[in-house]
Amino acid sequence: MKRIIVPIDFSDESVYGLKLAIMFGNKYGCTIEMVHVLRPLVEQHSPSRGDEVKKQIEQKLQDLANIYTPQLQNGAQISYIVKRGKVFQEVVNQAKAFDDAVIVCSTHGASGFEEFFIGSNAFRILTASTCPVITIRHGAMHGDLKRIVLPIDITADSRQKVPMSIEMAKTFDAEIHILGVASSQAEDIDHRIKQYVQQVADELSKHGIRHCIEHRRGGNVADLTIKYMEEVNADMVAIMSEQGMSIADFVLGSYAQQMFSKSPVPVFCVTPRELSLTGSFRTQG
Repeated sequence: MKRIIVPIDFSDESVYGLKLAIMFGNKYGCTIEMVHVLRPLVEQHSPSRGDEVKKQIEQKLQDLANIYTPQLQNGAQISYIVKRGKVFQEVVNQAKAFDDAVIVCSTHGASGFEEFFIGSNAFRILTASTCPVITIRHGAMHGDLKRIVLPIDITADSRQKVPMSIEMAKTFDAEIHILGVASSQAEDIDHRIKQYVQQVADELSKHGIRHCIEHRRGGNVADLTIKYMEEVNADMVAIMSEQGMSIADFVLGSYAQQMFSKSPVPVFCVTPRELSLTGSFRTQG
């Protein structure tokens, strides 16, 4: 993690995202970049008015930087940029401009970002982003990262989040709670998930990560996950985004969408990609 992109609209909700980014930035010693996206409508009516608004926004971003710079540690830095266009596109494009970037944001905002985080625009950033996204809702942050829940299901992509979860656990000296989860009670599915969970546990052992294993079955998988998170007092949950989803799937409520909207703690979301994991750990089946 070298750069953290934080969408900012100056609402309390977006500032929660900045605070979470600072927590990560201090651990990784990276640059935290606040991004504000101007609405094109302002400049269409008056280009000079657009320039004036941009200067005002830059001053507000500088004020935020001045407030939070004293909290930075371990070489972390804070910067900002003002962009023009569609919010989700510009935020994702800014992250793509850097290697090893992460987007940290609030799932609910006000003013311009309300449109971004609610409805189809929330779906767009999940499907458009190739880098990890960490979300926080209503300031739900415990102040440290000691327990990470790692749900493992029957899908091939489920274990792709393991390497980054290991890195995060090492950075924060956190323990990982591996949760084998499925809505089905079928024995063959149960057997395969137990195999996958054991593969993950073996990999965590190789890296010296403290961990434990739990299995939950039946009902809504998102609700099962959240219930377990509450039982263990989790500080974060790691999931996969669902880039293969259709709009209909999103409207009906996918696992990822439910986790973003219901999770009582920050959600660390990794984009599925072709498997290329280091060491002996490989997903099978």
